[in-house]
Amino acid sequence: MMTRFILCSFALVLLYPTAIDLYLVGLPQIAKDLGASESQLHIAFSVYLAGMATTMVFAGKLADKIGRKPIAIAGAIIFTLASAMGSIVDNSQAFLIVRFIQGIGAGGCYVVAFAILRDTLDDERRAKVLSMVNGITCIMPVIAPVIGHLIMLRYPWSSLFITMAGMGVLVCLLSVFVLQETHNKTLMPSAEHSHNSAPTTDAQIAATEFFYERFFLSRLLISAIAVTAILTFVNTSPMLIMNTMGFSRGEYSTTMALTALVSMLTSFAMPFALSFFHQRSLMILSQGLFVTAAIILGVTQLAPSYQLLSLFGFSLICASFSIGFGVVMSQALSPYRFRAGVASSILGVVQVCSSALFIWLLGLLGVSALNMLILILLIGGVISMVLILLIPSALQSDTHEQIVSTP
Repeated sequence: MMTRFILCSFALVLLYPTAIDLYLVGLPQIAKDLGASESQLHIAFSVYLAGMATTMVFAGKLADKIGRKPIAIAGAIIFTLASAMGSIVDNSQAFLIVRFIQGIGAGGCYVVAFAILRDTLDDERRAKVLSMVNGITCIMPVIAPVIGHLIMLRYPWSSLFITMAGMGVLVCLLSVFVLQETHNKTLMPSAEHSHNSAPTTDAQIAATEFFYERFFLSRLLISAIAVTAILTFVNTSPMLIMNTMGFSRGEYSTTMALTALVSMLTSFAMPFALSFFHQRSLMILSQGLFVTAAIILGVTQLAPSYQLLSLFGFSLICASFSIGFGVVMSQALSPYRFRAGVASSILGVVQVCSSALFIWLLGLLGVSALNMLILILLIGGVISMVLILLIPSALQSDTHEQIVSTP
């Protein structure tokens, strides 16, 4: 039974990175056919994330109110229709609109996936599965461009969006015929309730599950810092690797593929690591690697004589994110049996918005790409480590279980 939910959650999450990475190989031809420059169409990445963030604001609350399955189906349908529209657009404005709508569909599926895992898995198994989910998303930057290239060897770029639409259809079918509703099960009274216990009401839920508890806020901040760090690395990597280090485009692609491989292998190793090491120890290790990467990059300054050491620093960033992200997301969701959808929404919105704000603000201030990356790794790593040490456990979760299970 658990396999059903894990499979559906993987599929729901997979739409998000696929829509980012699959079409990139066709960007030059898309720009030519739509009469726009490649730089103009690169804004499609930000537009796509904006669509995701817009959906995340309300998708979680709807998922808590009407259930996970309807939101998953609706998100998959929106994604499918937008992808189909993307195959027939004839100007850059329409292309950006399609990307925004794709983000809306992917955002709904993304939020629901985390809520489903919170509904169906205990803390230990959820941390392991979320680490594997991260590994799946790390595979896509490597596999998707290759698939896109193979498709474009015989077909026009519009076929890339038809492929995305096909994935949306597959996810929709899984959501309709395989996914079972999980939210109603969490709303059932616990086994400890006596037969005359009052049912859990909205007022009781509101009284026992808050989002301003220090544990949730600490994990929210740690996850936002981690996502900001990895997206800052991805966003600045062309300037750092090609401009500063002097790598060619082919060498840059190889470097990013290898860092993605590091992320993937680390993510798939995490379920085994969690069987032997405490979650807090792994989270501290994750932040320590962030700080170590910042020191390495600060010392080397990407100089030619230190290229291998600089590349090792980049690898540490990817490994650090893979070690910590699944654990911190699992911990952030753990206190919320009834409002996991809203919790997932808050996490997603803050992660996306904080990343965009950080990159935009430091770019506006004229901070160099390297210093921007070092800053988030060093200061963010130290802040996260302090939070992990000061706020080690979800006290609210224990309190909530006691309140809900009291006759």
